[in-house]
Amino acid sequence: MNKTTLNALALFPLQLEAHYAAIPREFRHWAPPSWDGIPSEHFTAIEQLCHVRDIEVEGYQERIRRTLDEEHPLLPSIDSEPLAIERRYGDADADEVLHAFRDARSRTVETIARLDERQLARTAEFEGYGPLTLRSLAHYLCSHDQQHLAGLQWLLGKIEAERVARTRA
Repeated sequence: MNKTTLNALALFPLQLEAHYAAIPREFRHWAPPSWDGIPSEHFTAIEQLCHVRDIEVEGYQERIRRTLDEEHPLLPSIDSEPLAIERRYGDADADEVLHAFRDARSRTVETIARLDERQLARTAEFEGYGPLTLRSLAHYLCSHDQQHLAGLQWLLGKIEAERVARTRA
């Protein structure tokens, strides 16, 4: 696996934490009146953290395991909105979520870093993405990370607009 992608995966927990810390405390559970244009799922800041944690473990770690253990498995997509409701993402403790995510990501990076070329070339079919290799899956995980940093930045933009609107009212 190339170093650029591995480094991006390894550094993401710090970036996620910094982006979340930039969200004003009173807006961490806030939802904008419209989600038009958001580059990630329609989740509040705290819900973004919970989603990333759960997709790491139940999504990407499981997909990696299955691609290594099975012959060209079908890797299902995960419908995140029902999970958010069922697991009450809005009530989560951000420090606990970030800690659990850091631990999970560390395990993911260790797994990917140990893979040899033959393992990285193993194939699967990813629902919504089509055929891929395990190397592809690592790149998609990196892309998913960036979507959520962009989602938090998008929320910051909406928060700033909301603050301005409140001062004018």
